[in-house]
Amino acid sequence: MNDPPLRRGASPAPRVVVSNRQDLPVDEAGLARLAEEVLEGEDAPEGELTLSFVSSDEIGELHERYAGEAGPTDVLSFPMGEDGLLGDVVVCPAEARRNNADLEAEMRLLVVHGTLHLLGHDHEEAVPRRRMWARQERYSGVRLQDEP
Repeated sequence: MNDPPLRRGASPAPRVVVSNRQDLPVDEAGLARLAEEVLEGEDAPEGELTLSFVSSDEIGELHERYAGEAGPTDVLSFPMGEDGLLGDVVVCPAEARRNNADLEAEMRLLVVHGTLHLLGHDHEEAVPRRRMWARQERYSGVRLQDEP
């Protein structure tokens, strides 16, 4: 059996595990590779990220339970950073489709967005938002306009 290739600094690359619990078709393998590219590009520590694709009902329940906000959203991130677990990124393809007719592009954007949040990036203030949007565009190929 071959060991996975080593990355910068001879550390094993982060690993992405996919759980698909919804009905819309998604490119699980491609989106997992994209999350891995973000983790490696951002020098994330060794560990495992879970990438879950869920229904509107499931993400709505998570949104209310963990963010205290009613109704579904498109992506949630749950950083862990312990015991070899980087955290969970939860994406709702049905909500993504409501945001953008180009579901493939929106899914790339949301996977990158959620992974960057997991790594500590934020967009509450203008300067960090511009930095995060630039990273999102670089990894996803999808451009967002920054608010004034």
